Amino acid sequence: AGYKIALTTPAMRSMVGIADPVAGDLLEKSLHRSPARVRSADYRRLLVEFEIAVEMGEDLPAVQAPYTRERVAQAVAAVMPAFELIDDREADLALLRAHPLMLIAENAWNEGAVLGAPVQDWRSIDLAAVRGVASVNGLVVGEGSGSDVMGHPLEALAWVANNLAARGLGLWRSDVVITGSLVTSERPQAGDRLRFELDGLGAVELDVA
Repeated sequence: AGYKIALTTPAMRSMVGIADPVAGDLLEKSLHRSPARVRSADYRRLLVEFEIAVEMGEDLPAVQAPYTRERVAQAVAAVMPAFELIDDREADLALLRAHPLMLIAENAWNEGAVLGAPVQDWRSIDLAAVRGVASVNGLVVGEGSGSDVMGHPLEALAWVANNLAARGLGLWRSDVVITGSLVTSERPQAGDRLRFELDGLGAVELDVA
């Protein structure tokens, strides 16, 4: 179904002792459409991140790498707000710093994503300047912009395409890529309602039971 990118900021990479971002898989069975509902009891420790997601409109095979931001932009069919659902399994950060490959082995903790409505007419929007507002139960808990993700969300997409190509893999039409969180992760409790709104790109909503 697609991919995620984690550790898009120097601070996050420093926290876990990894020098580069990390890619993980998004599985079809774990993708939800907004408005969505999940049960906190299904996770050891549920965390939610607030992201810009893209849906691919054409293939980016390994043989055509390396890819630039401009090239991957041509291949994007739609853009939308998204939540990433994470279960860090109560990770011990000291242990993780000593054994950073654990994060990769655990698929960068991904347990799915919630996708807002796809916006196909996105090219007039400056994704680096897009402002995102995250709220829990109607109270704003964080704000960020697209430039917080590697300078531009499509730089993150290019990184994913090139990371896959280095392993002989490609991005394919209809794949979804979530490009990294604009806002600090939230740890929702049962009964919480989360909302993430992106200027010009709509909103995504999640209820936690």
